[in-house]
Amino acid sequence: MLAILDYKAGNLTSVKRALDYLSIPCTITADAHVIAGCEGLIFPGVGAAGSAMAYLGRSGLKEIMAHEIASGKPLLGICLGCQILLEYSPENDTTTLGLIPGRCDIFTPDLAEEDGSPINIPHMGWNTVALKKDCHLFDGISPESEFYFVHSYYPNPAPEYVIGTTYYGREFCSVHGRDGLWSAQFHPEKSGRPGLKLLSNFYAYCREAANAQ
Repeated sequence: MLAILDYKAGNLTSVKRALDYLSIPCTITADAHVIAGCEGLIFPGVGAAGSAMAYLGRSGLKEIMAHEIASGKPLLGICLGCQILLEYSPENDTTTLGLIPGRCDIFTPDLAEEDGSPINIPHMGWNTVALKKDCHLFDGISPESEFYFVHSYYPNPAPEYVIGTTYYGREFCSVHGRDGLWSAQFHPEKSGRPGLKLLSNFYAYCREAANAQ
């Protein structure tokens, strides 16, 4: 089973619907005992960094996540969940979880499309991901596949944690992490077949990791 971490940041039900469609057992929860019994964690989110971090602290989920990740349990961060795995976000001047070295940055109006026109902020729409290294999440996914993005801030992790990049006014990191601790700036649950395949790959990795223990 996968635990969809409930930290009141939105987008939880759409992730659950995608997993239900794939017949992947899952539950939306903030309960430490339930989370401990799951094979993997999904850390989604739509909202602001400051309020999300405040709730993670109040609810105890910050400590629960740190414990589970330290024990080797796989985690997939999505959108806001991707950003606050890093150390700092300028959104609300927020110190974030620090599970991956790096910070978030914001798209600026001086950035331009390839035709010279100014970009729209937030970045909203479909884009490809250029992989910089092999990643289990993308097994069986075509390099031409597009994923759905909605964001004004983007992750800027330490270079060794960059897995994939996307271009929108500039090249930015759209997937970061390491084996078993991944984050995607896009929304796989809203990205059609490629996104569903990514979620399926994550669950397969979680099952293999659990069976290996």
